[in-house]
Amino acid sequence: MGLFEQFKKGLAKTKQGFVDKVTELVTGYKKLEPEFYDDLEAVLIQADVGVHTAMELVENLRIKAEKERIETPEKVKDLLKEEIAKILGEKTLPLNLASTGPTVVLVVGVNGVGKTTTIGKLAYKFKQEGKKVLLVAGDTFRAAASEQLEIWANRVGVEIIKHQEGADPAAVAYDGIQAAKSRGTDVVLVDTAGRLHNKSNLMEEIKKVRRVIAREMPGAPHEVLLVLDATTGQNAIAQAELFKEATGVTSIAITKLDGTAKGGVIIGICSQLDIPVKFIGLGEKMDDLKEFEPHDFVEALFA
Repeated sequence: MGLFEQFKKGLAKTKQGFVDKVTELVTGYKKLEPEFYDDLEAVLIQADVGVHTAMELVENLRIKAEKERIETPEKVKDLLKEEIAKILGEKTLPLNLASTGPTVVLVVGVNGVGKTTTIGKLAYKFKQEGKKVLLVAGDTFRAAASEQLEIWANRVGVEIIKHQEGADPAAVAYDGIQAAKSRGTDVVLVDTAGRLHNKSNLMEEIKKVRRVIAREMPGAPHEVLLVLDATTGQNAIAQAELFKEATGVTSIAITKLDGTAKGGVIIGICSQLDIPVKFIGLGEKMDDLKEFEPHDFVEALFA
């Protein structure tokens, strides 16, 4: 299955809950009326695009339709596709890699979003590219978090640095960086505690981990990857705002897109947060974490 087909399959529920509803709306109106725009805004909000982004999109469509003297709702649907493509950008943005020495990726996010699985799938991706990968089990608070990461390390066939439960996460990160430097590692994926994002002490711990990494390896972490669960919709945007402020998030991975109609949240994230989405999860398999291709995403959504 090609990448476009995978996008199409993975976004089937979002298409159903979003684009198909736009199509229904379009066929229900013979000409453009003020009510059409109100209904379109409601569809966008229901698709978890977000109130702010939905209002902005509809206003842009209204202005464009007037400017281009468009009178049929069908043409507005084409304009909507163009506007969404503009929000998502044109380029696929890969992870920032270090010019020399190991690349360090600090992975953050709340419990339950698929953080450990994302780390495992990233490890698999890099291993397939011929890179030497090291996992660092920095989530020392959640029972069995290290064990789960170790299962992934064994499954993928990569090394792992871990301490006992309750250890200082910064100490684990320190050991991980030292090991990476001495073992000629290409990519280091550092897990972090994922309890609630509104607990300031946990954010302080992640900041400390970040400081230790930067001290031991200038320029690192090269990415702070935030993992968000698409099924949480607008809550994902609230999480992103808090993590961005506390940990300096540089990129986002969105999981469980195949299992939700709330994939429109990607549009809201790209519009509201100035943080690039670099990966999306489209299934359970090891290779189902894909680099985010904005063009394919839009085409698959409107196919």
